[in-house]
Amino acid sequence: MDDEQIPHSPDFDELDRLAPNKAGRRNLLFALIGNINYSWSNNESTFIYILQHLMETDELTATLVFGTLNTTRARVDLIERLADAKLKDDTLKKKLRRILRVFNESTRLRNEFSHATFRQNQQGEITHTHSMRIQRKNGQIQLGEIKALDDARIAQMGKAIEKLVKLNREIWSFIPELQQTMSQAADKPQLQPS
Repeated sequence: MDDEQIPHSPDFDELDRLAPNKAGRRNLLFALIGNINYSWSNNESTFIYILQHLMETDELTATLVFGTLNTTRARVDLIERLADAKLKDDTLKKKLRRILRVFNESTRLRNEFSHATFRQNQQGEITHTHSMRIQRKNGQIQLGEIKALDDARIAQMGKAIEKLVKLNREIWSFIPELQQTMSQAADKPQLQPS
């Protein structure tokens, strides 16, 4: 292996010396990342109640199913399949699909920041994220995309948090509608096959 292929070690002493001068922007960035994760997790946890009503079960059982499915993708897939199988109200189905679509969009952003490495310049500023997702580009395998952490990206993070907060309120207003619809469906007499 050539020495050219090995990245140079940062000057840690210099970065430690400069870091206090960059703390404001760094703390803002960490607060935004933390808030994205916090808001995203609050939204994902509401899926317990969506599962509870789609499965027509109690909260404990829904929580056990939620916890047993150890990926977000699996939880969303189960909700989509249960909705297709059990939810007869098309308007409510559309609302749920929209909720899941917005949630999935936010999941991409959350994963982007939670699973990236962060690049710094010689002054200790965090300047870029480097996605840890392996991808193929022009026939070459490479480690994910590098994106600048500039003012525009920070503004984008703020807008994403606002969207997650709005989504959380939307989910909480959706759950009683789902509960009522599923209760009414359970109260209707079921036709027995002849």
